[in-house]
Amino acid sequence: MSTALALDHVGVAARDLGPLAATYERLGFALSPVAQQSGRRSPGGPVELFGSGNRCAFLRHGYIELIAILDPARFDNGLEAWLARYAGLHILALAMQDEQGNLERLRRAGVPVPGIAHLERPVEAGGPIARFARLPLPEAPEGRLQLIRHLTPELIWQPRWMHHANKAVALETLILAVASPAETGARLSRLAGLPLEPDPAGGFRLSLPGAAGGRRAAGAGPAHQHPHPGGLRPPPACCRGWRCPACPSWRGW
Repeated sequence: MSTALALDHVGVAARDLGPLAATYERLGFALSPVAQQSGRRSPGGPVELFGSGNRCAFLRHGYIELIAILDPARFDNGLEAWLARYAGLHILALAMQDEQGNLERLRRAGVPVPGIAHLERPVEAGGPIARFARLPLPEAPEGRLQLIRHLTPELIWQPRWMHHANKAVALETLILAVASPAETGARLSRLAGLPLEPDPAGGFRLSLPGAAGGRRAAGAGPAHQHPHPGGLRPPPACCRGWRCPACPSWRGW
């Protein structure tokens, strides 16, 4: 299927991973161990160790990635430019099943995606390597908007990291408050290969086919069959010029 399937994960960026992780632990999330990322700077290039690393709150459907610069001497994978703007949510990843088919669809639509981006990281120190195929939308002003396929989902969706004191089980909806909902919506629609819909609350909605194409842990129960919507709305007057530095919107408690 050459479209986006579900809301895979969101990424919250900070300069220092320790305080960010501590905030999410206080919110009741169990986090995976610190993992430094590796990848290719360009399709076909050599795999190298990046300066970025993360900890994640894995849910039965989707997850929240906490990402920071672990080694400033290495390639930062775009984090420095994001953090120069603000610390907070900079990554929106939609699940896909067919990276080659989606790459061809995007190129037919005139989107200059250079190729399939490779990323990998150990699931824990000395542990097996989790691998990902990604299609980031080039030069998206909102941050890293991308399609992703997990090549080793069984390595990261492990029950030991999925039981949270706050009872969170799914990342279902993300609301983006942006100055130009139509422009952001058009970019997301092009990335996903799916149409926008008017949102009764204002702005636009992008409804995804559902979690049947997303990843979940073994024994997590049946996948949700309802669509996973995302909203694009102008910021309310009380919030214009203000950003929440730590928390994305989540549902499924």
